[in-house]
Amino acid sequence: MSTNDTGAQLASDLSSLQTEANSLESKARFAGARSALESFENEVGGLPQRVALARSHGYVFEKGLEQQAGDFVGRWGPLRATVEQHIDQETAALQPDLRALELQMSQLNGWSSDVSVVQSMLGQAKNSASGLDARISAVESTLAGMYESFKGEVLKLTDQLGRVEWMQTQLAEASFQLMPSEGALMAVPAVWCRQGKPAKDDPEGVLLLTDQRLLFEQKQEVATKKVLFIATEKQKVQKLLVDAPVGKSDCVKGTKQGLMGHEDHIDVTFVSGTPLRAAHFHLKGQDCNLWQGLIGRAKAGDFDRDRTVLPDALQAERVKTAPTKCPSCGGAITETVLRGMDSITSGFCGTVIRL
Repeated sequence: MSTNDTGAQLASDLSSLQTEANSLESKARFAGARSALESFENEVGGLPQRVALARSHGYVFEKGLEQQAGDFVGRWGPLRATVEQHIDQETAALQPDLRALELQMSQLNGWSSDVSVVQSMLGQAKNSASGLDARISAVESTLAGMYESFKGEVLKLTDQLGRVEWMQTQLAEASFQLMPSEGALMAVPAVWCRQGKPAKDDPEGVLLLTDQRLLFEQKQEVATKKVLFIATEKQKVQKLLVDAPVGKSDCVKGTKQGLMGHEDHIDVTFVSGTPLRAAHFHLKGQDCNLWQGLIGRAKAGDFDRDRTVLPDALQAERVKTAPTKCPSCGGAITETVLRGMDSITSGFCGTVIRL
């Protein structure tokens, strides 16, 4: 390599090292770690308000949410103070190494015209920068680890609240309304596989579980006109397609399907006499085993014990005292009576019976 080429390479190496040294100066202040703390502070501090908002929009389950959110806020204050103290200590501890690297860079720049001197000094400066970078990275890992476990606990709650908030948005936009005393438990984007397995024209929408019903609302844009197989006109379709009493579910089974088992599916069969005998849903983004457990618990009435607001006693009494025969024709009442219903209809003569 010619002298000119060597000089050009050294100049390039020196410029790159100076950029790295400037970056290390910034990293050593742990601005990223401080910003992460601030962001997490806002996340934790906002939990009580998120719970209160979910309650105001009708979420009546998991009565321990308020205490859990408050406990997180109380625990976070001392933990944050400990992490901040550690950041300040490490920032101070790194200053001597930073000043030493600055001195090396100053000397390199001072001897930049002497290729032989720069060559001998450049390797030492690179080693210093590399060692300092490794030390800073180790501190960053330590800082993150100081509240990693706590962050995991908070994440579980924020994920749960996120699902509740999404569910409540879907309910606010729904084409139907819940009955009095009926509480929404969970919702998920889903496809109703009407033939028991996925097909091209299966409706897409939202699967909703309440403490009394399993509901599927189609909610999608459907092509109304195509040219050469390309949709040129679309229409939004939103309507309730499945409305089944969860108490009439007979067997619920979640399965993992598709490539590598990445698809979540759930099959629900209902007892004899139920208008819908079976339904297969492809869940988008939630675990089928979670849904299997939720439907089973809803059928068993487990969620009533974890309510912040107890079901209306009058509504419950109406279910218990509902007639089993039509007063007009004497035919057996086959319609499932759910809490919150104010009337039932005879399947034989069509008489509407007030509860």
